[in-house]
Amino acid sequence: MLDMPRAKDDADVFFMRQALELAKKGEGRVAPNPPVGCVLVKSGVVAGKGWHDRLGALHAEAMALRDAGSLARGATVYVTLSPCASHGRQPPCADALIAAQVARVIAAVDDPNPQNASGLEKLRQAGIPAVSGLLRAEAEYLARGFFKKQLRHLPYLTLKYAMTLDGKIASIAGDSRWISGEESRELVHDLRSRSDAILIGSGTALADNPRLTVRDPVWSSRGGSKRHIQPRRVIVDSRGRTPPGAALFNSNPPGGETSVAVTDQADPARLAALAAAGARILRFSSPDGRVPLYQLIKQLGEDGANHILCEGGGELAAGLLAAGLIDEIWAFITPKLIGGREAPGPVGGAGIALMGDAAAFVIRECRPMGGDWLIRAAPA
Repeated sequence: MLDMPRAKDDADVFFMRQALELAKKGEGRVAPNPPVGCVLVKSGVVAGKGWHDRLGALHAEAMALRDAGSLARGATVYVTLSPCASHGRQPPCADALIAAQVARVIAAVDDPNPQNASGLEKLRQAGIPAVSGLLRAEAEYLARGFFKKQLRHLPYLTLKYAMTLDGKIASIAGDSRWISGEESRELVHDLRSRSDAILIGSGTALADNPRLTVRDPVWSSRGGSKRHIQPRRVIVDSRGRTPPGAALFNSNPPGGETSVAVTDQADPARLAALAAAGARILRFSSPDGRVPLYQLIKQLGEDGANHILCEGGGELAAGLLAAGLIDEIWAFITPKLIGGREAPGPVGGAGIALMGDAAAFVIRECRPMGGDWLIRAAPA
């Protein structure tokens, strides 16, 4: 990473933040590619804007160059990920920037893909000053799923749950609608719209019969069905207990593909009924009768998912925690008390005996959400 020119820091940060906002338009649309935004600036004025809008479409730099036209010559380029140097679904962006004769390129973060690591160097060899590192942390977080897959070959996984002040996610009768308030639920729909797959356990599917689709007004605010696709829905259901008539297979609005992860011990007749209902069956060998979660998450990443959102339940959360697969937690806490020894909490499993063995997390954010509070945390 090279040092940025100090004299233009304020302007550089201002325009890079615009590029980051543009990149967010591609979240949930471009996996396995990363969301990327780009702004071209000439004489202190934005000349072109672009973002990676969907898989196979123009990259952010190419869209911004098209938007700028002849004004691209001599412009400064602000891009959230260093320009690609290889030919994939689209030609190399580094070549397009050189051909357009831009003045300089500022990237937020270097592309971790080895095939594209030479993008900035290619620009420098062509005589174009090119640096990286401006708002790096924000850019890495925006493309966190892409980075994790490139570096660790696994998608990024966020665990989301809503609970009361006494740590309950449902009453003793299993009632959980609604623990959180409307503002919190709207944010969850926004999070869904930016995810590539939504994961739940069979217990949640049976108890709540959820649709797991993104619904208005969030969907409309992000461009609606013409710009976005519903995320893939995945049920961890070792024995194939989910009924074929579940809302996941009959959603309105229609959802994305629904997959059911099962073991080789599942009843073939049940699986045939689920397949007839439109489910994609993911079969895993398992000596203990449970879906191997590491293998499942790896498979979803190989299928194209960069970011997976897990929405419960407690046993699935416990399994993901034990396997070290949780990258982030979004906990919505509502000021209610419901009590009950048998009322479930957000993480089930056998639990631990000693506090010294507890999984440690670091709080990254704590803010009010209407009448609730949102706490975001990551492993320590």
